[in-house]
Amino acid sequence: MENIQQLLQVSARLFKHLSDIPKGDERSSYIEEINQMLDERGTIIEKLRLEEFQIDPNNKTHDTLVKLDQGIRERLKIVFEAVKQDMKDLQNSKKNEKQYMNPYSSVQVMDGMYYDKKK
Repeated sequence: MENIQQLLQVSARLFKHLSDIPKGDERSSYIEEINQMLDERGTIIEKLRLEEFQIDPNNKTHDTLVKLDQGIRERLKIVFEAVKQDMKDLQNSKKNEKQYMNPYSSVQVMDGMYYDKKK
């Protein structure tokens, strides 16, 4: 029962932490905190699995855990998409900078070559 309460506390803390996504430099520490909480949560879940824990839908605590888990999954998906979009934007900005520095790099011109097929 102690592990269930720990799981509930860690899940609630993680759910609250995932509510707002910071921008810029704060993002890396934000993601590190998420990873730390997910690791902590994973160890507790593993302990519960070893105890052969089963979720009882009639128990309020178990129902709360299921709802928190669904909310955490949804919010993690949103965070993942935000990070993915930032990475995509960074790649585009690198590509645009490279193209600005050398605008003719993508043009392939065959100047000065002549093929004569006469024998």
